[in-house]
Amino acid sequence: MLSGTRSAATWLAVAAAAGILISGCGGPDPHQGQILVSASSCGNGWPRPAAGWHTFQIYNGSTAAAEVDLINPASGAIYAEVEALGPGTVRPMRVKLGSGAYAFRCLIEDTDAITGPVRRIGGHVAGNPGIVPVTSNELLAPAREYHAYVTAGLKVLVRQAAALDADIRGGHLGAARADWLPAHLTYERLGAAYGTFDQYDGLIDTRADGLPGGVRDPGFTGFYRLEYGLWHGQGAAELRGPAGRLAHDVRALQAAFPAMEIDLLDVGLRTHEILENALQFQLSGHDDYGSGTTLATTLANITGTRELLQILHPLLVTRYRGLPAVNAWLDRLQHLLSAQQRPGGSWTPVHDLSLTARNRIDAAAGQALEELAPIAVITEPRRTQ
Repeated sequence: MLSGTRSAATWLAVAAAAGILISGCGGPDPHQGQILVSASSCGNGWPRPAAGWHTFQIYNGSTAAAEVDLINPASGAIYAEVEALGPGTVRPMRVKLGSGAYAFRCLIEDTDAITGPVRRIGGHVAGNPGIVPVTSNELLAPAREYHAYVTAGLKVLVRQAAALDADIRGGHLGAARADWLPAHLTYERLGAAYGTFDQYDGLIDTRADGLPGGVRDPGFTGFYRLEYGLWHGQGAAELRGPAGRLAHDVRALQAAFPAMEIDLLDVGLRTHEILENALQFQLSGHDDYGSGTTLATTLANITGTRELLQILHPLLVTRYRGLPAVNAWLDRLQHLLSAQQRPGGSWTPVHDLSLTARNRIDAAAGQALEELAPIAVITEPRRTQ
């Protein structure tokens, strides 16, 4: 289950790593200038351009909110942007200019985009790299493909939850313990859809955190409730209710999902958030309710991340030079985690890892997250017209 929100400061750092500066930072700035945005023009006030760091003061002289991008007028690639600029307000745009052509593009609410005059800087000086924006239309096909992936996964999950329910109703707790993990991993591979699942995620994968009765609270339901009971000596009579409810909730989710839409922003955002939550809850051991399988859950989360990367690959391959590093660090993390599966199929619990193994896993996860972070900014759907 995904949780938490990203701070504005973090998004600025991520945007800088992606090559898109929202209000960035840098060294000494010898170039200052106010750029006017209005209903009839864009970019007035730009003095003769020069290479190096610039802080443009973007003034919205219109009566509506605006977004202002500094772009390559030939390709549309964005070098820097100011978002949600209110009427009558000024915000800085910090960017390092290199050799090439530049223009401001103003997107005022409820009006067509306006592109200002082109300015050119000669020579062979490197500046901030531009990123060709991704539009909502370009994300429709990946969202449909991911919807189909989740639909197929839910079909498998319904069968597995029913088998788990049957095990417990029949009093076969050994079989239930064997069937619990495959079912939970199927759910964990669905990665990007958790926000779409709405209340169903809270029923199917809820934690005991914050519940008045903790693990004994009636509101503690789903996979973790069954994990706790199966590995803490609870009998079939006590587990039949939670098992039946899980099977019911999974079927209800499957029935509701065809009408659910995956937010286009989430398609790219979840490539980072899935693993971020795995680091917080699985690799810390927080979500171990007795089975000791949080490393296996992290592997399932990696599978969910890779599915998103595969779907987004046509958009990312020409926009993100760090994509090979993403795959390399995911490979390393997957190798380190797989090494902790024991010969009989069980897993090393996080608290039993050696200090060396724990440090290597955490380091690989941290670096993978660092490489994944720019994807959310790169794939954020943007207006271009």
